[in-house]
Amino acid sequence: MLSVGDTAPNFELPDQDGESVSLSDFRGRPVIVYFYPRADTPGCTTEACGFRDSWDAFEERDVAVLGISDDPVDDLDDFAAKFDLPFTLLSDEDGEVSEKYESYGEKNMFGNTFDGVFRNTYVVGADGTVEHVYEGVSPDGHAEEILADLD
Repeated sequence: MLSVGDTAPNFELPDQDGESVSLSDFRGRPVIVYFYPRADTPGCTTEACGFRDSWDAFEERDVAVLGISDDPVDDLDDFAAKFDLPFTLLSDEDGEVSEKYESYGEKNMFGNTFDGVFRNTYVVGADGTVEHVYEGVSPDGHAEEILADLD
């Protein structure tokens, strides 16, 4: 995992609308960069809806939220529309950005081994440095946990 005080690696990825978004676009304001395994699955939906339900509190603090998974753009578009997600979802299909954030690698599920995204979150400060690190996140209540730490 990256550590508090590290410079957050910059990246550029397509969002749910196919538009290019980079971390540097948000320089000057804090950014939540959260990694999640798969759009429209129970845990990932719980986590995303937590950010959605706390959206006003993030906006009041001028904090951007970026969700990153290895889903294709079309799946992200469907996920955002289905759950009325007001924040940006980014497609990291090859896992390159997730690897830079030590949030991608070998996973085991139901007896199968595969590469995938780990559920980790970083709060990147306005200056581009990592301010908070959350490893192996529990989806339920995660947005509220971040808000409490921001305060």
